[in-house]
Formats: sequence, structure tokens, C-alpha cells
Amino acid sequence: MRRRAKGLRREEVAALCGISPTWLTWIEQGRSQSVSAPTLSRLADALLLTHAERDYLFKLAGLKNPQERPAERNPQAREALAAAVTVITSPAYVLDGHWNALAWNALAQDLFCGWLDQPLARHNLLDFMFLQPASRLLVEDWPTRARRMVAEFRADAGERLEESTIQQWVDTLRLGSAEFDSLWQQHDVQGREGGERAFNHPQRGRLVYQQLTLNLAASPELKLIMLLQ
Repeated sequence: MRRRAKGLRREEVAALCGISPTWLTWIEQGRSQSVSAPTLSRLADALLLTHAERDYLFKLAGLKNPQERPAERNPQAREALAAAVTVITSPAYVLDGHWNALAWNALAQDLFCGWLDQPLARHNLLDFMFLQPASRLLVEDWPTRARRMVAEFRADAGERLEESTIQQWVDTLRLGSAEFDSLWQQHDVQGREGGERAFNHPQRGRLVYQQLTLNLAASPELKLIMLLQ
């Protein structure tokens, strides 16, 4: 790890972190198996690490960075993805960490009738899937897609499932949908992978796409989903 705090001796860095020079040496050599997140935070502060370097340090230690920036604090990322979907020539939309659609293009709006074409709706994908009857008509093989979607969301949310806002939202879904409640209690986990997605559009008939999902490096919670033909 490159030091940005020029000229600090090991003893000075250790003093800034509140640990002994010997303990700091063990951390540098990877010999410490019980270093805490607060200790690593003090070390990162003392060395003036960038956000990326701080993240890397915590990943090496197998710990969660307490200063990890949520996607909501990176408005530039949202703006960039919103601009991107407008020039994509297939149905495309952007989801945040709660699976709310933040942006979509006209092709996605036309495809997802009952969801993205509703101007006053909250535009949450799970709400649409489990609380709107239109989803059962639009999404081909709804039971299979519903099961997979719940498993994908559980994997995607990860540690954020402990957040009160997500817990309250999940509770609302469980009360509003017996299917969601049953699937949620199975605790299945699955990565959000690509693959064939078929729809029964009320005007255009059966439509088949290949789904591609991309995560933004600057804000991993944001997802760009494209449906390609």
C-alpha cells in the first residue's frame, strides 16, 4: 500500500493509530488475523489513503469499510446512467439498491406496460412483479421468474437487508403477496445473471430478449439492465 503521508516513521504511524509499532509491523506483514475495522480506519486516515485504497485495504482484511459510500451519495453516477439509457437502441433501465427504476428509455417504457408506463407509480420492480396483476400477464412463466427474482434480490441486497428501510419494505411485500412471503422464507440466493427473458405484450405479442446486467464501478448498487434481441 503506497503511503501518501510522506516522511512518517513506523512509530509515528503506530502512534496515530493507537497501536504499538510491533502490531503495525504484523499488520504490514499480514501476520495479524484479528485487526479491527476501527484500527484499519485509523491506519487509512494516518496514511491519507484515497477511497479506492481504503476499500482495497478493507477487502484484504476481509472487513467492511465503515466509510463505504452508498450509491445515493453519487449523483453523478445516476446522471451518467440516465444519459446512457437514452442512446441505447434496445429496452434499457437503471435500478438502484432497492430495485427502484431510476431511469429508462422509451423502448423499456413501451415493453413494461403496467410498470414503467405508469407516471405516478413508484416504479419498483418487485412491487410490480408481486403487487400488480399486470405482471402475471406480461412476464412469461411468471412463477419461475418470480422465484428467481426474489433469490436475486436477496443476494443483491446482502448486508443491506439489515437496514430498517429495506426491512419495512420487505415486510410490506410479504403482507401484500402470499407468493413473495413464501419465496422469501425459502432464503434462496442467486446471482443476477443474464439469459432469455420472454414477455407476452398486449399489443406486440410474444417478445424474447437476452438480458444483460451491468454494475457501475463507482456505485455498485446501481444496475444497468439491457434487453437485447
